[in-house]
Amino acid sequence: MSDSQLAGLAAVLAAGVLQGAFMLPMKWTRGWAWENTWLVFAFTAYLLCPWILVLSAMPNVFRIYGATSPATLAGTVAFGCGWGAGAVTFGLGVAAIGMALGFAVILGTAAMAGTLIPLLVLPHAPWTGARAACTAASLVLMLAGVAVCSFAGKWKEKDPRGGSYARGLGLCVVSGLLSSCGNLGFVFGAEIIARAQALGAPQHLAPNAVWALMTLALFVANAGYAALLLRRNRTSNLFASPNAGRYTLYGALMGVMWMGGFVFYGPGARALGDLGPSLGWALLMSTMVMAANLLGLLTGEWTGAPAAARRTLAAGLAILLAAIVGLGYSNAL
Repeated sequence: MSDSQLAGLAAVLAAGVLQGAFMLPMKWTRGWAWENTWLVFAFTAYLLCPWILVLSAMPNVFRIYGATSPATLAGTVAFGCGWGAGAVTFGLGVAAIGMALGFAVILGTAAMAGTLIPLLVLPHAPWTGARAACTAASLVLMLAGVAVCSFAGKWKEKDPRGGSYARGLGLCVVSGLLSSCGNLGFVFGAEIIARAQALGAPQHLAPNAVWALMTLALFVANAGYAALLLRRNRTSNLFASPNAGRYTLYGALMGVMWMGGFVFYGPGARALGDLGPSLGWALLMSTMVMAANLLGLLTGEWTGAPAAARRTLAAGLAILLAAIVGLGYSNAL
């Protein structure tokens, strides 16, 4: 493996750690309601960071949008809103059942949806028998892994600290399904990418024009829901609490970590060359699952869990990782 590929590998692993750990600072904002922290996170992750990056690299981005058909712009924003709903349910689900179990269920469901939905609704080249068999087996494993992880968390139903386990689990499944809107938005926004390249944007930066548009929809969806909860729960006064400054920094750190994962993954996957779509993606998903679970365990999310539940979670994670590797291999085929 060349030096550039080793650097790409390190960047992909860093992206996985950042994406898997970005919810950790929320554990340190207990004095705020969920909506207070999530509003700061949404502003940083979905509005501030993406547009700083896009405008610094493509100052003519609004000319690109002006040259794109309204139907493409509207469709891309619509998929961004779907992804935004997935982000809201992500935050609520992980807050309800914890980072370890929440990331396992969400990423497993997202991997299944991200594979199946594009196959059903988008044109694609004919598949070989080996790739079809590998993908089918990996999806079955993914479904089994999600089911086993869900069963492992059943003990939380009797844990007074766990809240509504069934509701949290349902939110995580919905989040995983809605996450496919992000992939579909990039495919639907192909015209935007073409316009960006025609107006001089480098090939590796052109997709950022789609990214900025979708994260704008993400911000509107997430900030809107957080604002609704602030009004309904009368929690906006918490922004003036004694620890508000520190909590704001934690919320902003969540956003920077979330965005940092994307910043590292793009160049890292490109540096891996032909291995990027297969090895890079599998490493990203695997590192996210492992980082979230390790941090969840270290911060006491499974304190008091029966030994059988811990073993079941470990088995579910092993199945999920095998499925992720299988999907990565099918991409290589």
